[in-house]
Amino acid sequence: MSNLSRRKFIITAGATAAGTLLAHGCSSGPTTSNATPGGASPTAAPAVNINPADAPEVTAAKLGFIALTDAAPLIIALEKGLFAKYGMKDVVVEKQASWPVTRDNLELGSSGGGIDGAHILSPMPYQMALGTINKGNQPVPMYIVARLNTNGQGISLSKKYLDLKIGTDSKPLKAALGSEKVPMAMTFPGGTHDLWIRYWLAAGGINPDTDVSVIPVPPAQMVANMKSGSMEAFCVGEPWNAQLISQKVGYSALITGELWKNHPEKALTLRGDWVDKNPKATKAITMAVLEAQQWCDKPENHDEMCQIISQDRWLKVPFADIINRSKGQIDYGTGRVEAASPLAMKFWADNTSYPYKSHDAWFIAENIRWGYIPATTDIKATVDKVNREDIWKAAATTLGVPAAEIPATTSRGIETFFDGVKFDPEKPEEYLQALAIKKA
Repeated sequence: MSNLSRRKFIITAGATAAGTLLAHGCSSGPTTSNATPGGASPTAAPAVNINPADAPEVTAAKLGFIALTDAAPLIIALEKGLFAKYGMKDVVVEKQASWPVTRDNLELGSSGGGIDGAHILSPMPYQMALGTINKGNQPVPMYIVARLNTNGQGISLSKKYLDLKIGTDSKPLKAALGSEKVPMAMTFPGGTHDLWIRYWLAAGGINPDTDVSVIPVPPAQMVANMKSGSMEAFCVGEPWNAQLISQKVGYSALITGELWKNHPEKALTLRGDWVDKNPKATKAITMAVLEAQQWCDKPENHDEMCQIISQDRWLKVPFADIINRSKGQIDYGTGRVEAASPLAMKFWADNTSYPYKSHDAWFIAENIRWGYIPATTDIKATVDKVNREDIWKAAATTLGVPAAEIPATTSRGIETFFDGVKFDPEKPEEYLQALAIKKA
């Protein structure tokens, strides 16, 4: 993996005058690019009156993010003063250079110069809790307290394959590969992008372990690597697929919602010891992020959201490369353009924010499929240990989320993928046994 020098951008929100709690959304006045670099946006939400008994144990936490559109809820929660609104006035949101750097900083924790939580690939907290990706394979207890988004990723190819018209069916690619192990990139072994590209390849009869070379590359380096010819395909979140097309380097074979409609993607994770020590602060952080998700999901806020996250201290990407796909306007770079795709990134609608345990069961099953975690792993017990949907429900209830928007069950039920394969979260072993291409 190529190295990217780590630059930290620390933005701390200041508390504002006391006010009343808004059950949904936050202020949406025009301010993004002019937000003060050292503090909250001028349109920061007023702080709520917090009962002393509910006051967070601490007012500070360090959270990490990767330069991807789906980090928007953390960025907006800071820029709009939502962390401060719920008593977490000293939250810091730091850019991370890569997912391995995110992992390393979560291992350290803020007391060791790292971070307390992060915008993260949903499988990573499980990998960390099991110790499979940590230094010395030492487990680091982690909790998932919210899902940050569904959909919003893509699999893009070099223009070399444009004439093959490859879409969800990867079979035409198999014939074109020949005996050469073409390099294809994802962002972290066992992470969501790795699982999407592996599933897509395997569904077309391509073994990702033997027929191609699947390599990890940081999201922000994807387009540059495609330009240089270091790889011929990649799976990553936005805005990097859109930027590839705007720079006329490649095209999108598909957006990942075409593989699995409304699939889970990133999560908000926190170190388990930090949560156990600071349960009220954890709830406050969760409430701020949930309110930011509600705001981000409103169409009338998309322009402002993209203006904010495009700034150098956040994604450092032109607004034009972010906005269209955020609105569901998908240009595949092949002549195909979807004006209003129902598979665009979501932050709140359709129970996006709720961390379904059934989805995490699939992530663990796929990590077993490709040999990243032991086949003997107790899937249910592992999910129950890491997935803290109870914290999400407590935060949502206090925030005033209607009961109809709070799932009554931790399972979304049987999931069906684009190739007709079904995943029953109650029977993950049967799913694994039926797969034709897998590690073992």
